[in-house]
Amino acid sequence: MYDDIKKTFWDISKAVLPVVAIVLVLQFTVLGMPAFLVWRFLMGALLVTAGLVLFLFGVKVAILPMGEAIGNVLPQIGKLGVILFWAFLLGFTATLAEPPVRVLAGYIEYASEGEIGGNFLIIITALGIGLFISLAILRIVLQIPLHYIFLGGYVIILVLSYFIPSEFVAISFDASGVTTGPVTVPVILSLGLGITAVLGGKSRVGEGFGLVGIASLGPIMLVMLLGVMAG
Repeated sequence: MYDDIKKTFWDISKAVLPVVAIVLVLQFTVLGMPAFLVWRFLMGALLVTAGLVLFLFGVKVAILPMGEAIGNVLPQIGKLGVILFWAFLLGFTATLAEPPVRVLAGYIEYASEGEIGGNFLIIITALGIGLFISLAILRIVLQIPLHYIFLGGYVIILVLSYFIPSEFVAISFDASGVTTGPVTVPVILSLGLGITAVLGGKSRVGEGFGLVGIASLGPIMLVMLLGVMAG
C-alpha cells in the first residue's frame, strides 16, 4: 500500500510541478501579481496534489474493483432491462459527482447571467451519460459494431448543430468533454470490462473499451436538444 501511495504521489507531482513552475516564471517575468495571490496559488497546488493522491489511490483500491465486480454480477441477473437500468443509474450518479462538470456548469451559469441554470445543465449532462452508457452496454450484448454507433451518433449531432444557436453547439461539446473526468471514467471502464468478462467469447479489449466514447455522445445530443427547444 505504501508503494502504491508513493508511486501515485510522484505521478501527480510530475503533473503539477510543471504548471507551478510555469506560473512562477510568468509571475517573476510578466505578471507581477500580489504576493498573497502567489502564496494562495502555491497552497492551492499543494492541496490539489494531496487531494489527487488520495483520490486516485481511492479509485485504484475501491472504485475500479467495485465497478468491475458490479459488471461481473449484473449479467448473471439475466434480465437485460435490469442491467441497463443499473448501468444508467451508475453513469448518472457518477456524473453528478464529477468535479469538472460542476465547474463548467458554474461558469456557464455565470457567463449566461443565469439564463442557463448550472444545476439543470448538470442533470442534463448526467442523463446523457447514463442513457448512453446503457446504449454502450446494449451494444456489447447485441454485438453491434462500434463504428455504427459513432457514425449514427455524429450524423445526428451534425444535423442538430444546424438547428440550434451557436452557443449551444459550444456548450454541448464542452459538456461532453468534462464528463471524461476522474470519477466517471473509472466507473464506465470497470463496469464495461466486468460485463465483457462475464459474457464470454468476447475480446475484453475489443468489447470492453469504446464505452467512454459512446457515453460522451449523450451530453452532446441532450444539450443540443435543449438548444433546439431554447432556439
